[in-house]
Amino acid sequence: MQHFDVIIIGAGPSGSSAGAMLARAGKSVLCIEKQHFPRFSIGESLLPHCMEFLAEAGLEPALQQQAAELGFQYKNGAAFLKQGMYTDFDFTKKFGEGPGTTFQVKRAGFDKLLADEAEKQGLQIRYGISLIGLDNSADALTILTVQDEQQNTSQLSASFVLDASGFGRVLPRLLDLELPSNFPIREANFCHINHGITNPEFDSNKILITVHDQHDDIWFWLIPFSDGTASFGVVGKTERFDSNLSHEENLWQQLQQTPKLAELLINAKPVNEARNITGYSASVKQLYGKNYALLGNAGEFLDPVFSSGVTIALRSAATAVPLVIRQLNGEQPDWEQEFSVPLRKGIKTFRFFVEAWYDCRFQDVIFSTKRNDGVTAMISAILAGYAWDETNPYVAETERRMNVLREICLESV
Repeated sequence: MQHFDVIIIGAGPSGSSAGAMLARAGKSVLCIEKQHFPRFSIGESLLPHCMEFLAEAGLEPALQQQAAELGFQYKNGAAFLKQGMYTDFDFTKKFGEGPGTTFQVKRAGFDKLLADEAEKQGLQIRYGISLIGLDNSADALTILTVQDEQQNTSQLSASFVLDASGFGRVLPRLLDLELPSNFPIREANFCHINHGITNPEFDSNKILITVHDQHDDIWFWLIPFSDGTASFGVVGKTERFDSNLSHEENLWQQLQQTPKLAELLINAKPVNEARNITGYSASVKQLYGKNYALLGNAGEFLDPVFSSGVTIALRSAATAVPLVIRQLNGEQPDWEQEFSVPLRKGIKTFRFFVEAWYDCRFQDVIFSTKRNDGVTAMISAILAGYAWDETNPYVAETERRMNVLREICLESV
């Protein structure tokens, strides 16, 4: 039985970054990945906070060098559209320290780039391998039963396991950790398009989030890439969509009910088949346990509206890796106080912003005509991913300050 210090499940951004950092620390680390790269994934609009973690993992230089070649788009903010009202947030003018720019990426190329770079730093990746069983009853050893694509099974052992399986949520399923999300069941219908946008005022350096003209709880994402294509999708409660229609028909039907966006995309053509994810929000009983920890979406996924998924994933990897190294070196980290509690603080901030988006408190703020520059900078910082910066009043006192701000915005109408 082959033994590794750490086995990582999943070679997405959190798996690759964790693997690179562990390999550079001299640990033997294997990543098992069910799929083969490149492969399609959503979560394509990165947040600037991501760049700090990619730099820490030694992956950021390759991203900068290959971004143009892979069709990635420079990103400096987020724009919002609702019934003809347009507003935006410039991340370069945000509150606090840290990068203010990043990229909008095609995840097929982005994830492969990170995985390839992590391999160069010493991470071993085995593709086409699924984890089907796990036994962590021994004190310091976990036995993993894996299966290849020919249904052949074998066993591996590890001193620690990191679950970076994303929506696969491998350990939550195997270890009965899953909890229902407190968010309503929503679905997303999406595809890549040749956007054909000719409007000279369109800002391709920002993700565009558009609110449906008839339903405030339905919204669209438009994420341009540098090659004239874009990721385009619509999100709403399942009852907002027609179950008799295809995913593509539902996507374009909703678009036609939102004229300003339909006008912008009048020349748009799909370049791949529309896909659907339903009931994507998820939670877990705990983010760590005996010789394991959950990274990113394997632990908790909120909602795609503010593109927080990859940021949370990378933040979780950067938080977990030093603790894993300490544990492998014979120490006993406090996983609750050093991993779960601090990670959940930022997730809580994002969760409030998601809730406030859907109940329209945050929409009232975003589309206010009398935005204060200082407050705008603070909100920009959170939208840029800095949801853990408690020097930001809208992180330290999220709900109270947001509710007061909304009242001020409503009074100014």
